[in-house]
Amino acid sequence: MYVLVQLEDTIRIPPHMFAISQKEAITDELNRKLANRVIINTGLCICLSDITKIGKSFLYQSDGATHTLVNFRFVVFRPFIGEVIVGKIRSSSMDGVLVSLGFFADIIIPPHYLQDNSKFDETEQLWFWEYEDNKLFMDIGEKIRFKVKEELFVDTSPSGPTSTSNISGGDNTNTVTDNKRKIPYLIKGTINESGLGLISWWKE
Repeated sequence: MYVLVQLEDTIRIPPHMFAISQKEAITDELNRKLANRVIINTGLCICLSDITKIGKSFLYQSDGATHTLVNFRFVVFRPFIGEVIVGKIRSSSMDGVLVSLGFFADIIIPPHYLQDNSKFDETEQLWFWEYEDNKLFMDIGEKIRFKVKEELFVDTSPSGPTSTSNISGGDNTNTVTDNKRKIPYLIKGTINESGLGLISWWKE
């Protein structure tokens, strides 16, 4: 679910941070800049792991800050295809079941990836699995076990030549059906296998 990614970036340290050590200042700026943001084709940044190399610092005209090329490793959330994860249902619509992990909420289980004989109740606005003449509703807040089936990255940031030009906002809680919002990192899950779905379905 979590991976270490080697990255490189030029970090700007403003003058008010000169009182602390360079490494501490760089660490603070890297976490501020990248934590909870999506890097295209990489994943959702969580926190800095370590700094592997600090290059020379430069000053530019009309800017009192230092600019330093830094190589570092960052902890990134990016589950592999086929990985089984437990989350909580946060909402439902005709488009499918939306799932949250708390820190990451752009997960959807589309109708074709639900259990066979799953149907949407218009009145309750909930999906249910019709199993042996029983309607097993997928209630909001229920724990659900799903398998990662697909992932989709969309570049939502302005294009640019810098190494972080593909970085976009991360944890969002709007519904997938909101066409006005582009989701930088969307995970599609499936529960159409034995043992997957609501945790309560499989308790003995």
